Amino acid sequence: MGALLLPVLASSQTVGDKALLDMRAAYSRGQSAELARLLPTVRGHVLEPLARYWDMRVRLDTASPTEIRAALDAMAGTYWEDRLRNDWLLQLGKRRDWARFEAERPLFRMNDDRQVTCYTVMLDAAGSRLPPEVAAERVRELWLAQRDAEDGCATAAQALLASGHLKPAVVWQRARAMMEVNRPRAASQAVALIDPERAAQIDGIAADPARYLDDKITAIRPRTKELVTLALLRLAAVDPNAAARELESLKWRTQLTAEERSHAWGAIGRRAAQRLQTDALDFYARGELQHMTDEHLAWMARAGLRLGRWTAVRDAIYAMSPAQRADSDWVYWRARAIEALQEPDAVVARAQARSLYESIASTSDFHGMLALETLGVPITTPPAPAPLTAEERRAAENDPGLRRALAAMRLGLRSEGVREWNYQVALHNTGGMADRELLAAADLACREQIWDRCINTSQRTRDLIDPAQRFPTPYREQVVARAQAIGLDPAYVYGLIRQESRFVTEARSSVGASGLMQVMPATARWTAQKIGLSDFRPHQINERDTNIQIGTAYLKFALDDFEGSMPLAAAAYNAGPGRARQWRNGPVLPGDIWAENIPFEETRDYVQRVLTNTTLYAAQLTGQPQSLRARLGTVGPRSATAGAVNAELP
Repeated sequence: MGALLLPVLASSQTVGDKALLDMRAAYSRGQSAELARLLPTVRGHVLEPLARYWDMRVRLDTASPTEIRAALDAMAGTYWEDRLRNDWLLQLGKRRDWARFEAERPLFRMNDDRQVTCYTVMLDAAGSRLPPEVAAERVRELWLAQRDAEDGCATAAQALLASGHLKPAVVWQRARAMMEVNRPRAASQAVALIDPERAAQIDGIAADPARYLDDKITAIRPRTKELVTLALLRLAAVDPNAAARELESLKWRTQLTAEERSHAWGAIGRRAAQRLQTDALDFYARGELQHMTDEHLAWMARAGLRLGRWTAVRDAIYAMSPAQRADSDWVYWRARAIEALQEPDAVVARAQARSLYESIASTSDFHGMLALETLGVPITTPPAPAPLTAEERRAAENDPGLRRALAAMRLGLRSEGVREWNYQVALHNTGGMADRELLAAADLACREQIWDRCINTSQRTRDLIDPAQRFPTPYREQVVARAQAIGLDPAYVYGLIRQESRFVTEARSSVGASGLMQVMPATARWTAQKIGLSDFRPHQINERDTNIQIGTAYLKFALDDFEGSMPLAAAAYNAGPGRARQWRNGPVLPGDIWAENIPFEETRDYVQRVLTNTTLYAAQLTGQPQSLRARLGTVGPRSATAGAVNAELP
């Protein structure tokens, strides 16, 4: 790969390097005095802006506007300047210091903070810079997308509710969405904007929705029926069948509106579909689709796919919002439904479906790749763009933001370096870097062997695709040799590593998985014992070759236990073999339909990406056309001829 542009940190750290690491420790402990003491020692260091950010961030609540402004000026043009500005804008919003907020807001380059945007929209409406009805719709969208009880959008919603431009119905939309995902604090925050008394009851409803419903002999309008709907939604998440029985009872059928009942039926249907219940579509049929959310409708379509009910798939997709309906996954399944139903006739249906396939066909995602194959186009490696010039490479090497990012990563400040890198390629300039600049930045990361930035930066290109950057093959000798030695497809191993860690050897997950193949400690111990590594010690899982040896061995155990099914083995690798065994029960399904019905969003996305990666790596490694659909195969219950389940597999 060539010499590294920035040397790996050795024992001879500079004074500035040592001070920066000490400042990072002081920042994590909130030690403002220690940060102030160390700051002069990093003057002139390439990472001085980061040090200045740490120094100011810990005392942002007490610093004067003059001090904050001086710190921003000292970091001008850097990610850390805009990061501090973002933090200050949030503080100014919470303090209702609107004069300073409006003075600082136009300088915010990242422009990617939902709370800041909500404050801004509210102020633009108040200052007659934006029609209030437009502001209300924008705040509605932002607030409904927000997952936590944050101040920005709630404050904007409160102002627009007071002016009458935002309707109280939006409060209940927000509360419903939060109750469905068990975020009662956010639901309570929303309801408190219009009725603090009812908001106080929400925690109790979330904790025991069945008891709340038992206590309600009647839903007295308008004081309780909205809370009854929230209780039904929460009960649906816990026990969809119990929620269905409640909703069918006479007292709720007669006292809830059609809209309220339909929303509840959508929530019940969604949970039943996620549990892979065969009666999920029956629940959907009891409501009106126009009152259901996109998430409800997505699971109705998945339930229809699983049961082969293409009319349900079609109806669910056509009821989705235009934005969701335009997503490649639902364009693909709409085309499949049109083909299956052949409406109004076979010739017209084929033409309509083909047009839809052509609109998404590509190698960039799972459904686009399936569309390509449906059109009869085999999966091949896209042609590489014209080579980078020496000038383009030098421009990337001399980019101040990229240099700071690399310096941080080489010093061990990986998360800080990644954030600066992402800002520099995507947000520093409006619209981000152009394609050739992105390719040059990705090339720099590749040469530095920072593979996650190599991949992610190259994936940002709009028109140019460099397959070697997007699908690199580091540690090729070790991966290929090990995979072939135990009977694994090297492309499958590469596809999984790319999704697990982006080839970051020191990667750590929030649940304790480590290394290239993100192996959990208990899994590592079990696998090491099974393959005869009697002297294995837990810390060794962080060593590249040991991680590859153990990770590939576990993947092979999983693949053998799931009868060679790549989708099932990938699901087991991500979510555990017990869940994968549960999810395979039911009808025998084409692999694409089975993968679409994986109940966990993370695992569904994981399986689809791993198989997409695998197919593209196979094309690259073999130089031959490949098939995603062949790798997906069919998935169903364990065959009668299979051996016993490997019950030990962790």
